[in-house]
Amino acid sequence: MTRPSTNPYTDPTARRAYLSREARLRQLPSIERDLIRLGQMPDLDRWIEQIRATGGCAEPVYLTGHTTTLDGTTGEVLRHYSTATEPGGRLAVRCRNRRATRCPSCSREHSGDTFHLVRSGLIGGKGVPEAVRTHPRLFVTLTAPSFGPVHRAGDCHRARRRRCEHGRQHGCGRTHSDTDPLIGQPLCADCYDYPGHVLWNAMAPALWKAFRDNLYHHVATRTGHGRSQVRTLLRVSTAKVAEYQKRGAVHFHAVIRFDGPDGPTSPPPPWATADLLMETVRSAAAAVALPRPESAAYGDGRLSFGTQLDAHPLTGGDGARLTDDAVAAYVAKYTSKSAETAGAADRRITTLAEIRALHVTPHIRALITTAWRLGGLPELEHLRLRTWAHMLGYRGHCLTKTRAYSTTYGQLRAARAEHARTLAGAPALYADWDNETTTESAWRFVETGHTPAEALIAAGIAEDLATNREIARQSAGERS
Repeated sequence: MTRPSTNPYTDPTARRAYLSREARLRQLPSIERDLIRLGQMPDLDRWIEQIRATGGCAEPVYLTGHTTTLDGTTGEVLRHYSTATEPGGRLAVRCRNRRATRCPSCSREHSGDTFHLVRSGLIGGKGVPEAVRTHPRLFVTLTAPSFGPVHRAGDCHRARRRRCEHGRQHGCGRTHSDTDPLIGQPLCADCYDYPGHVLWNAMAPALWKAFRDNLYHHVATRTGHGRSQVRTLLRVSTAKVAEYQKRGAVHFHAVIRFDGPDGPTSPPPPWATADLLMETVRSAAAAVALPRPESAAYGDGRLSFGTQLDAHPLTGGDGARLTDDAVAAYVAKYTSKSAETAGAADRRITTLAEIRALHVTPHIRALITTAWRLGGLPELEHLRLRTWAHMLGYRGHCLTKTRAYSTTYGQLRAARAEHARTLAGAPALYADWDNETTTESAWRFVETGHTPAEALIAAGIAEDLATNREIARQSAGERS
C-alpha cells in the first residue's frame, strides 16, 4: 500500500492548509509564533529537564559532544554519554555569570558559593580546620580618596557663599534621601578629577597588592623581625571583594587573618595578636602610595587609599558587633553586583557612539568617556582602559583570596555536582571506580542564549525554584 504524500507542495489540499496556517502564524506576534514552535518540539520535556537542571539560567551555553569513561586495565566502558539523543543534539549548561543583571539564577549560585568560601575561612569547614576561628581576624573596608566633592546621602555639604572658579557654589545645603539620583554626582563636574578617578580604579589591584606587601613589612618592623624572616613565621590570609560606590569609585571589603607559616592548619605566633593586626592594617594602608603612569595628558601625582578606613575585629563571640555569617553574607552580596550599581553599563563598549547612547548620568558618562580617551594613549595601553571603560577603568576580579585562606570555587562546584549525582541516584559503580580509569571527551561550543519563548519558560522555571526555596526557608524558620 502506497502511503499518501505529506508534502504540502505536491498535494493541493495540504498545500492550501499549510499556506493558510503560515498566513495565520505571520499575523501573530513573534513571541507567540516562537511559543507554537516550541510546543511542537517532539522532545520538549527533555529540553525542560535541561533548563531546570541549569536552574533556569537566563543565557545557557549549548554544547555538543560526548564523554566516555573506560577501565584503564580492561578497556571496559564504564560510562558513556553523548548529546546525540538530546534535543537538537546539544546539551544546555549554566552560563555561570555572577551578575544578577545578566543571569539571576547563576548569580545566586555564585553568591552562595562565595558565602561558603568566605565563611569557611572564618569558622572552618570545607577542608579548613575549625581552629581558624581562634586566629586574629579583621573585617576591613579600604576606600578611594576624594577626586572632588560629590553629593552625599543625608545632610550634604554645607552651603557656602564662596564659589569655585567655574562659578558654582562650594556646598549644597540640602538633605538627600538614599534614593536621590544626585547622590554621587559631583558638585562641579569641571573641578572633578576624572583622569585621577579612572586611573585609581585601573590601579586599584596594584594598590591592594602594595597594601598586602606592606602588611608583612609593618609586622616585621613592629616585632623586630627581618622582612624575609617574618614570612617564614607568619602568613597573612585574605579574601576581598570589590564594590562600587555611588560616585563610581571602587573600594574593597576584606577579611584579613593571621595564620601560622603553614596557613590555617597552624596557629600564628603568640606575638601575632589582634591588636598587632589592627595596628599594621591601619599603618600599611596609610603607607601605600604608587605613582601615576606617566603621561602628558594629566599632571603628576601619586595614588593612595582614602583616609576613611573601617576595621572591625571578628571575635566569633555572641556579643560581637559583626558575626561570621553576617560578614560572609555581606561579601557574597557584592559578588552579584558590579559597575551597574553606580549606574554604569554591564556590557563592554566598542565605540564612542555607544557611550553617547548610554542611559547613564552625566557623571558616569564622563567617567566612561575619560576611560575611553585615556585608553587611546600609547603610554596607557597596558591598562586596557577601553576594554574596561564600562567598568569605569577597573580591570580586577570581583573577588580574590590568598591560596591558603579557604576552599576554592572549583572544589565547591565539584562537591555540589557530586551531591546532585547522589540525589539523582547515580549508579553505585561510581563509588567503586578507582584511579585506574581513563576518560575520553570531545566537546564543541554551539551557541548561547534563548529564543524569546525559551526565555519565558526559563524565567518561569527560575521563579518557581526561587519560590520553592523561599517556602523551604520559611518552613525551616517555623520549625526552629
